Amino acid sequence: MKARRKTRELSVGGVLIGGGEPAPITVQSMTNTDTSDAQATIGQIERLTAAGCEIVRVAVSDTAAAAALGEIKKASTVPVIADIHFDYRLALKAVDMGVDALRLNPGNIGSKERIASVVDAARGAGIPIRIGVNAGSLEKDILERYTHPTAEAMVESAMRHIRILEEMDFHDIKVSMKASTVLLTVDAYRLLAEKVDYPFHIGITEAGTMMAGTVKSSVGLGILLSEGLGDTLRVSLTADPVEEVKVGFEVLKALKLRERGVNVVSCPTCGRIKYDAEKIAVEVEKRLAHITKPLTVAVMGCVVNGPGEAIESDVGIAGGDGCAMLYIKGVAVRKLDEADIIDTVVREVEKAAKL
Repeated sequence: MKARRKTRELSVGGVLIGGGEPAPITVQSMTNTDTSDAQATIGQIERLTAAGCEIVRVAVSDTAAAAALGEIKKASTVPVIADIHFDYRLALKAVDMGVDALRLNPGNIGSKERIASVVDAARGAGIPIRIGVNAGSLEKDILERYTHPTAEAMVESAMRHIRILEEMDFHDIKVSMKASTVLLTVDAYRLLAEKVDYPFHIGITEAGTMMAGTVKSSVGLGILLSEGLGDTLRVSLTADPVEEVKVGFEVLKALKLRERGVNVVSCPTCGRIKYDAEKIAVEVEKRLAHITKPLTVAVMGCVVNGPGEAIESDVGIAGGDGCAMLYIKGVAVRKLDEADIIDTVVREVEKAAKL
């Protein structure tokens, strides 16, 4: 693991991003409700927040969505970013409604005067702007020159937008460089890291459905994070946004960059197992999803690796024939019948979490 890249520091609604002594990597998601339906959007933000989401982004595609931002912002306990495309008036309205940041590409919202009005509004409100470059929506002239999306083309697009803001003496900037392919995304971030010191929002865009999207996002985020690149992240899935948050934290936990919730260590199963380890592991993980304290729970199937993993866990079981040995903080406590395993493990973990 390389040390985190040192960047400028910025604040999104009080959540610190980047910096010389980098703030913790922040997990974000985006609502998929109609933003103009404030109550539906607020309800989804509450679910995302409960799952650990630390910053939420909402699509602002029309005046009705912009008008709902005030109510949404007032109800949200996490910072709200307004996602704007093309219409500078929506950005101005979003700032008036009190959002914590804007996500827009300044070169796509009109004339220099219109860009300046948005920049002045953001500066006056003390909120940052995230420039979001996507391989699927590069400017026509850049795409014609490179013939297809490349890392160099994405960086050129990003630098074009960055310079617009810099020329207006605005530096409260975060940048994302997303593609639907892992290697293109990684190469783009690597190249841009050599040119600017702005914090990065990382992710693999349009990564796919739950399984494929999780795999691609985990690989891409894992590479970038291991190279010290990334200050906030979003896992983009064609799924419930709550799942994006869960996967995001799992990626950070796997790299020891953040610790939140229960880490279930469970064996891959084989012919030695004499009890339903898969069912137990799945149910234990499901029933412990509400716990935020970092704890390790081992659900192991046999005596080969089972005792060793169980000893290293906060709460663990090593399976036998229709039974399992319960371990608490490395100490073998008692044998459990298979029917009692799930309830007992959940109870002991909740006790360890002091719920």
